[in-house]
Amino acid sequence: MPVELVSLTATSPLDGRYGRQTVELREIFSEFAFMRERLRVEIAWLTALSSAGFAELPPLGADVAPALQKLVADFTIDDCLEIKAIEAETNHDVKAVEYFIKRRCGASLGAAAEFIHFGCTSEDINNVAHALMLERGREVLIRRLRAIHGELRDNAHRHAEVAMLSRTHGQPATPTTVGKEFANVSMRLATAIESIERVTLLAKMNGAVGNYNAHLAAYPQIDWESVAGGVVEGLGLSFNTHTIQVEPHDSMAQLFDAVARANTILLDLDRDLWGYISLGYFKQKLKPGEIGSSTMPHKVNPIDFENSEGNLGLANAVLRHFSEKLPISRWQRDLTDSTVLRNLGVGFGYSLVAYESCMRGLRKLEIDEPTIAADLDTAWEVLAEPVQTVMRRYGVDNPYEQLKTLTRGKGITRETLHQFVRSLSIPAQARDELLALTPATYIGKAAELARRA
Repeated sequence: MPVELVSLTATSPLDGRYGRQTVELREIFSEFAFMRERLRVEIAWLTALSSAGFAELPPLGADVAPALQKLVADFTIDDCLEIKAIEAETNHDVKAVEYFIKRRCGASLGAAAEFIHFGCTSEDINNVAHALMLERGREVLIRRLRAIHGELRDNAHRHAEVAMLSRTHGQPATPTTVGKEFANVSMRLATAIESIERVTLLAKMNGAVGNYNAHLAAYPQIDWESVAGGVVEGLGLSFNTHTIQVEPHDSMAQLFDAVARANTILLDLDRDLWGYISLGYFKQKLKPGEIGSSTMPHKVNPIDFENSEGNLGLANAVLRHFSEKLPISRWQRDLTDSTVLRNLGVGFGYSLVAYESCMRGLRKLEIDEPTIAADLDTAWEVLAEPVQTVMRRYGVDNPYEQLKTLTRGKGITRETLHQFVRSLSIPAQARDELLALTPATYIGKAAELARRA
């Protein structure tokens, strides 16, 4: 017997385990949502044609136009099921939308009913519907990304002056501050968000192979580019004048690449924070009743950042397939894009799950300043950099080589370093400044840069 579809029986975790986190996307990327957007486009096209000046299609009556708009505004699951029942007969989903409009409004439309889908290929309707869905989906992701950006910026300002040991190649390196490291990611993410926002989504309504052939056969005197462009732009999109049967999806690919780039930045953040938690730089706020390990009671695992990392990987695998596959179509049209486009919500869904996990992890973080300070205090060798740089300024022979001999691969103490500095033939003020320097104060402009994020 078939198993009833509920969250616990869903094949995909996006509708199952993570259904609560992705519920907002059901209104945007579901089959129901896709059908509603197709209906919106068909009605926008018919409304535009009724104003084009055809003798055979006068302007829609005062009662007809509102009734058509109401079909979209009040579109329900039952309406969608009715379209799906028509599709079961026609074996064509877009034609089913046309027939649905005729069923609901045919009597009031009269002869105008035959102008539904006039001159259109299915892709004229579908590509506009997909672009409308992506516009809404983009806003959902941007809202979450802005929230993460705000959290990163707040951490940058809050911890701007908390000195910490850097690690390059996993080894102790020139100190920074906790806030500056948050600021770095904040600035990167801000740029990535701007890239997502800047993508202009294109759509087309130009017939079977993009040349208005059927349109001009019926009405050669009409400026069909103007009519089609008006419909697309009236729906809030940009008009693509040159296409084959399908809109080439280049702007979609730009959007998917931009989202994937933001996801990569967050994946980098997830891994770094995982590492800093491992070092003890951060603790995680405890939640009553929560268990870290089924066998080790002491564990408080960085599961939110791990969950985020895993879902970002899934999201980018799908998004990058979209951007590589969708701009490719054999000759004027093949159907390989159709099934791929039905998965738009998957790429956005895994991104959304990852963002929620990342934000949850960020809000759990508690800085452990004593651990960070103790780590710094064991790394006096990092001051080899400023010492040899000052030696260069004052013409001391082989400064880099001297410090390399003194420090490379060795644990250097404050006393060892100070003994070396006191032996240098450099001005007294420069010597005193080096002796006053500690790993915790050798942070350059880190604090200032953090506060500027």
